Amino acid sequence: MNEAALVIPVVSYARISADTARDGHGVEDQHKLNAETAVRLGWTIVHRCTDNDLSAAKSRVVRPEFEAMLKTLKSGHLPDGQPVLGVIVVADDRLTRRAGDYERFVDTLTYDEGRVYADAKGSKNLYSEDVESMGLFGVVISKMEVRKMQRRARRSHRSRAERGIPVGGKRPFGWKADKLALEPEEAAWLAKAAREVIAGKSLHSILREWQEAGVRTINDKEWASRSLKLALWNPRLCGWRKHNGELVRDANGVPLLGLWEPIVTPKEWMAIDAIFSARLGPNIKADGTVTDYRTPSYLLTGILRCGKPRNDGQICNAPLRATARPDLSGGYLYQCPGKEMGGCGGTGRNGAKIDEFITEAVLAKLEERAVKATRDDASWGDEEELNRLISKQRKMLQAWQADQISDELFFPESQKMETRVKELRADRTRRALSQQRTAEVTGDVRERWNSGRLDLAQKRALIREALHAVIVLPVGGGGRRPFNPDLLVPKWRD
Repeated sequence: MNEAALVIPVVSYARISADTARDGHGVEDQHKLNAETAVRLGWTIVHRCTDNDLSAAKSRVVRPEFEAMLKTLKSGHLPDGQPVLGVIVVADDRLTRRAGDYERFVDTLTYDEGRVYADAKGSKNLYSEDVESMGLFGVVISKMEVRKMQRRARRSHRSRAERGIPVGGKRPFGWKADKLALEPEEAAWLAKAAREVIAGKSLHSILREWQEAGVRTINDKEWASRSLKLALWNPRLCGWRKHNGELVRDANGVPLLGLWEPIVTPKEWMAIDAIFSARLGPNIKADGTVTDYRTPSYLLTGILRCGKPRNDGQICNAPLRATARPDLSGGYLYQCPGKEMGGCGGTGRNGAKIDEFITEAVLAKLEERAVKATRDDASWGDEEELNRLISKQRKMLQAWQADQISDELFFPESQKMETRVKELRADRTRRALSQQRTAEVTGDVRERWNSGRLDLAQKRALIREALHAVIVLPVGGGGRRPFNPDLLVPKWRD
């Protein structure tokens, strides 16, 4: 028998979960150790499979080279026809960390007789049930260790959050590399955008301004609506932090402050949170693509409602749409859509005249409210109840932990209180939004409205602050009639 016939061709497999240096040195070191093992055993490495920066513990992570290696072992040769009779790894946990993956590997390797396997300690006979069982036991131990590490990581993240220490990763837009000090120019853009959102400006309008000004992300890319929204909705903006989707709070329910410099005040961020939370969802185009909210082209689109009675005595109530009409003074008409679009098609009114009348009514109402707001107590009336419930929750938890109350009593009551606490916090957030908007809607609202400083979205936001809707009653009698403001019925917000 010649020497070539004694060569045992094998694959060297290397994997590392986190290549923090991004230079591949970890997997390269593993391949070097595998080469030394091959020399010691008299085997020959004919191919290298590498999964760099990929976890073997997470079921959702696909390791392309691991899967390719299984196909090679099943067929017994590489795509070019080179035979493969086994695998070398540094250790079992580099190969698999999940029992299912280990079983797949063993089944594939032992599909034919005469296959070999080795780690840095030496060769192992995977055809032996005892060896396979020990391998599975090792995988189970490895999985337990992974879970311990994950728990430690979660506790560490929680601890960092409670101490206000910034998380890892790239610096957030608005802050310098230390993630603590503000980057002045970026912070200024965020502060301006935050206050414009509170004042009613659409994300689309803000985004267009950023793009025209050449504002780029930290990755030197153009901003998109979603990324801008997430940046503004991040409580880091006011010095707070979320962990697992919830604000990190102290024992009294008060959000903890981070160590970084804030860009806006907590009240301002709470206003932004209320605005974004109130939105039902994005617009979906006919082709299925998702877009952010867009500013309508007319002032009262979606606010005007058809007041024509139906046969059952109820009003139509369909939202009026704006249509260009060059023959009308002002050039557009608010009209109820036809029956095929959910309306009755029976109400239409001069758009410019309605806009003028409703604008004056809204400005007068906002000025009246601004005067009243200066006299009212700005404090939130349910703060005492919220604090009482939080204290009661804490005491009940302590009693349950001390086995002084049963599970049957604790869990239902705790859930009820938690629901009420969330309701009160949401109400406090809405109050903060109202106060913030009141600060925007001061006595100079008329001057700002007429100065050109407010865009259409901001004007519509102010109208929404004052109005639920405006019912447009039918003129009656057929034909054109003089504009009659008495046929407009505003439904004011309290």
